[in-house]
Amino acid sequence: MKNIKIAFFDIDGTMIDMNRKEISEKMLETLRRLKENNILICMATGRTTTCLPNIPGIEFDAFLTFNGSYCFNKQESIYGHCIPKADVEQILANAKKMRRAVSIATIDRLAANGRDDDLAEYYRFAKLELEVSEDFEETAKEDIYQIMLSCRKEEYAQIMDGVQHAKIAAWWDRAVDIIPSEGGKGKGIEEVLKYYHLKQEEAIAFGDGNNDIEMLQTVGLGVAMANASDDLKNIANDVCGHVAEDGIYYYCLQHGLI
Repeated sequence: MKNIKIAFFDIDGTMIDMNRKEISEKMLETLRRLKENNILICMATGRTTTCLPNIPGIEFDAFLTFNGSYCFNKQESIYGHCIPKADVEQILANAKKMRRAVSIATIDRLAANGRDDDLAEYYRFAKLELEVSEDFEETAKEDIYQIMLSCRKEEYAQIMDGVQHAKIAAWWDRAVDIIPSEGGKGKGIEEVLKYYHLKQEEAIAFGDGNNDIEMLQTVGLGVAMANASDDLKNIANDVCGHVAEDGIYYYCLQHGLI
């Protein structure tokens, strides 16, 4: 693995145990030592730009947010693609028929038109409290990079009925992220690799959910967590230990990355 020059990490269930909800000391050590070894480190998450965790003492080189629909570093925007407005309107109409609350995300804020228990818990994964926005209708006219709502797998077709240029990226069985068809963590990684003039085989990625499938398929070495979904493990090049047992730390140590 001496050729690895960049590492991508999903957050929830990968870098951070969703039960503990705080990054472990060994994960912090992993990130520090990767940087000491001149390996770029990047967050790759379904979270919005405003919901990224504060990792003490660690400066990430790039961020893939909204499941890759908006990518940036400290200096500039690397890639961005929002959901077409016609599709935003269609999804909102479908959700209204289903009587589901919806949260929409612009580059710099979240806005919700209602609340339910599942959507509220989805917010709490990012340590946020769901609040209904009085200006939701006006915000919906802005550029929307991601739509979130509570939804089960058997309801996917209903929520996406009539939608032409957006897709579901799901990592939890009680809610979904909807992103542009041209988005996804795989597309985000392609753009970041292009930006840093790196090759696919020089990249490694760690993930645990089905929204990480494209990510693991886009890098040279895709690693699923022991706690990952079966779908992700089936396409991964390798599997490391459980997030609660610092699987990434021991994997990087064993393979000479740190």
